[in-house]
Amino acid sequence: MRNKEGNKEVDIQEAAIKVFAKFGYHNSGINQIAKEAGIASGSIYLYYKNKEEVLANIFSKVWEQLHNEITKISERKDLSSIDKIEYLIDVIFDIFSINPSLATVFVNEQIHLRKETSLFMKYYESFFRKGEEIIEEGIKSGTINENIDVKTFKFFLLGGMRYLLENWARDVKNFPLTTLRQNVKLIIKKGILK
Repeated sequence: MRNKEGNKEVDIQEAAIKVFAKFGYHNSGINQIAKEAGIASGSIYLYYKNKEEVLANIFSKVWEQLHNEITKISERKDLSSIDKIEYLIDVIFDIFSINPSLATVFVNEQIHLRKETSLFMKYYESFFRKGEEIIEEGIKSGTINENIDVKTFKFFLLGGMRYLLENWARDVKNFPLTTLRQNVKLIIKKGILK
């Protein structure tokens, strides 16, 4: 059944992202993923116990990448906290811009995972801690308004980014990423006041 050579696990992940994005997690099955990957259904079980484990692996890889990027950014001494936030915005947009289906899965499907048992949680929690540290660094240096509540700002920024990514993934032509990216940065740096 398989027509191509390569890494089956990568093929399964890519197929699962397409299937979950198109049909949603609950409306997708192992058979659909296998068909999209061009492999027999039984081959998936050589790598994963079930559909949830496939989804968890997708999130683990995304959150690990986000964690690694924010770690590099947060450790840079040559950047202000505002610069670090800008770089982080770029990283988030860059990760998803090459794969709108991944953006759709990221926005819509994480809720289906049991957080207490998911592999991605260590990266997820560390990512948010490092984000808070960047904001606190900006408050201490006077770059960010000291009246800003760190947790509110963090969730406002990331929640807004998720919503923008969701709309972009659904309608790439009417939500150009360049415009979204520039506007997020403008709002963060200048606010909405003239």
